[in-house]
Amino acid sequence: MTTLRERTADRALAVTTASTTRPGNRTLLRLGRASLLVRRRSVFVAVGLLVVLFAAMVLSLSLGTPYVAPVDVLRSLSGAGTPYDLVVLDLRLPRIVLAVVAGAAFGIAGTLIQSVSRNALASPDIIGITQGAGLAATIALTTGVAAALVAPAALAGGLFAAAALLALGSKHGLAAQRFVLAGVAVAMALRALTEVVLLSADPIDGMRAQIWLVGTLAGKGWTEATYIAITLVVLLPVLLWAGWALNSSALDDDTARGLGLRPTARRVGLATTGVLAAASVTAQVGAVDFVALVAPQVARRLVRAERPPLVCAALVGAVLVVLADLAGRRLFAPTQLPAGVLTAAIGGPYLIFLLVRGRRRAA
Repeated sequence: MTTLRERTADRALAVTTASTTRPGNRTLLRLGRASLLVRRRSVFVAVGLLVVLFAAMVLSLSLGTPYVAPVDVLRSLSGAGTPYDLVVLDLRLPRIVLAVVAGAAFGIAGTLIQSVSRNALASPDIIGITQGAGLAATIALTTGVAAALVAPAALAGGLFAAAALLALGSKHGLAAQRFVLAGVAVAMALRALTEVVLLSADPIDGMRAQIWLVGTLAGKGWTEATYIAITLVVLLPVLLWAGWALNSSALDDDTARGLGLRPTARRVGLATTGVLAAASVTAQVGAVDFVALVAPQVARRLVRAERPPLVCAALVGAVLVVLADLAGRRLFAPTQLPAGVLTAAIGGPYLIFLLVRGRRRAA
């Protein structure tokens, strides 16, 4: 029998040191009363993706006119000072950092939305969030609104689309099929309204809106990256909860309630977090489609998990946008293609692959 002092000492020791158990491919970290189940493969994949992301960033900082050797890029990043500091730190780095945070936000948004809908084909650009932001941005760009107000207008449009989606899809417990169908209906309606606005706009203003709708990082940098980063920091406590809540997102309602969970409230919370992340990043960089669709599924296959892992999906999204932006800058230089064109070139065939794969499974 232990004394109160001994129990207090044991609890303090448990708080300051972590004990682990390793059932199979999982590690259970315990810190006092709190515990966290970690897949070792997820950790290895995340580390590998970080290495790939860093290599992609260095490559993107190197390639261009003028070409900068990777060793000089690393010296500039370390503060050692090179003749290329202006090119690396002032001209290229802001755009690449924006690509990283935008891709991460898209990966997070796609993971949350796909987990809630339990559908690999669900993403912000399919369920209407991107279309809502695009409609609002198109109205702003074709009516002479100040350039500084385009991003806030796009954010408001994305949130409006999210509110409509949740209002239509949250009935009957936010059922997965209803959620996706409601999103497709909202996306089609908003896309039609956008076309009406473009057809009735001045041709020059309509062209500006078309460029925004494609999604590009050209001419953008620290300001847009800061806005997205602030959004992710504000959402960080919710994202930490989401990483834990996703474990039960695939359970049916009866099983979840039997475990004492509230499945509808969790799904609404996860969906709301996903659409906030999607709307905020779309407002800053435009409609960079298919990243939120592809990143979670690539991460899931790398980790070999039943559901997309949040951190790995964010890293895959960051890698995709950095490489897409690099390819857009260099494939047809000096002409630059928007990053959204390259991500669509990746996402289109991948969407067809998912549809064909799903059809073969059904057969």
